[in-house]
This record gives sequence, structure tokens and C-alpha cells, in this order.
Amino acid sequence: MNETPLNHPALLPVGLRDVLPPEAELEAKSVETIMECFAAHGYQRVSTPLLEFEESLFAAAGTATIEQTFRLMDPESQRMIGVRADITPQIGRVASTRLAHAPRPLRLAYFGQCLRVRGMDLQTNRQIAQAGIELIGYDTAEADAEIILTAAEALIALGLRSISFDLTFPRLVLNLLNDFDAAAIPTLTHALDRKDRAAIAGIGGGNTKLLLQLLEACGPADRAVPALLAIDLPDAAKAHAVRIADTVAAVGKTNPALALTADLVEFRGYKYHTGICVTVFATGRQAELGRGGRYLCGESEPATGISLYPDTIVRLAPAASLRPRLFLQHGTPPEIARSYRAQNFATVIGLAPATNPLDEALRLGCSHFLNNNKIASVAEELK
Repeated sequence: MNETPLNHPALLPVGLRDVLPPEAELEAKSVETIMECFAAHGYQRVSTPLLEFEESLFAAAGTATIEQTFRLMDPESQRMIGVRADITPQIGRVASTRLAHAPRPLRLAYFGQCLRVRGMDLQTNRQIAQAGIELIGYDTAEADAEIILTAAEALIALGLRSISFDLTFPRLVLNLLNDFDAAAIPTLTHALDRKDRAAIAGIGGGNTKLLLQLLEACGPADRAVPALLAIDLPDAAKAHAVRIADTVAAVGKTNPALALTADLVEFRGYKYHTGICVTVFATGRQAELGRGGRYLCGESEPATGISLYPDTIVRLAPAASLRPRLFLQHGTPPEIARSYRAQNFATVIGLAPATNPLDEALRLGCSHFLNNNKIASVAEELK
């Protein structure tokens, strides 16, 4: 097996990659479509820096990203700074400081790159793009549903129709474990994540019955929600169950065909979430298209949001139509090239005379060329 030498200039650290043509352009077009959908729903775009002082980066919800954050010394200020691992905490900082007096609900959208110490779950890349929205100031089922519906509309606009939104509520189970020995909770939550009934029964104690009932109440939302509401839960957990039911109902009113599932013993994601969480999957594919959920903005303001992953989306969505590449001979007048660009062609002008325009078009990756001053298809000419 051939291995890339350790000193090869193309070798990159694990989890990082170059994005080449045409994937880079397809990703950019996907981001444009997503952001346009967000804007159409009233989400205003903001941009936050890649680096921040660690005191602000790790404040509030940012504490959950500490282990995933690259940190370094800022040579200018001599203070520690971090490379963001997730954009949501930054949006929380902006909302609670610079936009503290803006009217609520505050709807913000963003796009940017993040860097993580390790890959996560199905997302093995360490540098990932995030395109997301945050709805700040309201703690209602309608707000949770709006986030889900807006994300679904953006994905559908990209041609992804076989998608599923998996709803979780980590706090529901954690509230049931308040009386547990703190040392035993990680083992139990791991067993719940793995759906290990035997392990749950062995360490669940007095809550075993409830936990197993929650385990059974997982699956498509139209079945899981009634099963969840039928469980005799403590008051706090019952309120969480009602919130899930209300959110599912609110989504169903607008898009009854959207696939919703509920996994009430799942703990995926960052630990800053305080309510309903959602993960978006491509149905039948081992691919996570995005994730989000409810959290606290600043110290106490309710917020919810979702981040979509364009680098994953572009691999699964139908390929967007890019401008066809038209080869033009060296010396083509600028006004002629402009006229073809107005017809949605990307013009590739030769920088030296070519004896055979078909061969040159093929060599430069063009789909079309001029043949006797008429546009000809490279593919058709090669038949």
C-alpha cells in the first residue's frame, strides 16, 4: 500500500481536508440557498470572529465546548484565546451584550467555520462549516417548532426530501436521576444511549420501570408521544413530556408530512442544552445534517436554534446546477465574452492560441466551446 510521506506538502492533520472544485462551489451555493431561506423567515445575519478571549468564549453555554477548543496565547494581548468549536455560544454572547436591548424575539442567522479537537459522532471532520439560526427570547413550543420547520424548508430547497428530525430531551431523564449517586450517572446514561435494557435494569434502582418505559416510548413521533404521555412521570418530567407533545403538534400543523422521531433516552450533543434538542438525519443514510436545541442565552434568557452542516449536506443533496464552462479562443473580444456570461456561461478564455478548440476545452474542463462562432457541446462532439 502506498502511503503519503510525512513531509509531503499535501498531507494535512487528521480531520482536516482541502475542498476542491466543483465541491467547493457546490458547498458555497448550498450555503447561499440555506442563508436565503433563513433570511426569508426573518433571521438577520451576523458574523462572529474565529478567535475570542477564552473568558468570553467559555462563558454561559460556552463552558460545554472547553474540551473541544484549541487554545493558544495571543501575542498581542498576552492573554489566552480560543478557536471556536461551535458558533451558538458566540451568538449567545452577541445577543446578551451588543444586542441586549434589541426587540425580542431576536432572530439571528450565521455561517462560519469551526475547529474542534476531535470529531464528533457521525461528524468525523474537525473543521466543520455551520449555517444556523437562533431564536432568542421566547420559551414556547411554537418557537421550537419554528426552528425545526425553517431548517426543514432550507434542506428541502436543496432537494433533500428524505430527512428526519430526531427529538430528544436530555433534561427529562436527568431529572429522574437526581437521587442517584453521581458516580453512577455516567454509567446509566451510557446504558440508556446504547438501549441496553439489561444494564438499565441492573443499575436503574427505583427508577428502572420509568426508564424502561421511556426506552419503549421511542420511535416515530405519532407513536412515541402518546406512549410518553401515558407514562406516570413526576411533575417536572411530565412538563417536559407535554412540551415535546406541544412541539410535535405545532410542527404537524404546518408540515404534517415532515418525519419526526423521538428518542427520550438519548444524550447526544453539547451539554449546554436545557430543553428540547433536535438532530437532523438523512433518512436511510449514516449522515447527520445538523443539530440544535434549547439553551440559555447569557445567564437566563431562553433561546433555541439549530446548526446545519453544509459540508455533509452537499455530499447528499442533488448536485446544484453550476454555470457551464465555455472555452473561448485567445483574443476573443471582451464584449463577446460578456455576452456569453450574460447567458449564464462561465467563460474560460485561452491565454495563448489553440490549434484545436475542442481539445483545449476538454483539457481545461470546459463543457462547451465555440465551433464556427456557435456554441457546441464537448460531450456531443466526442460522441
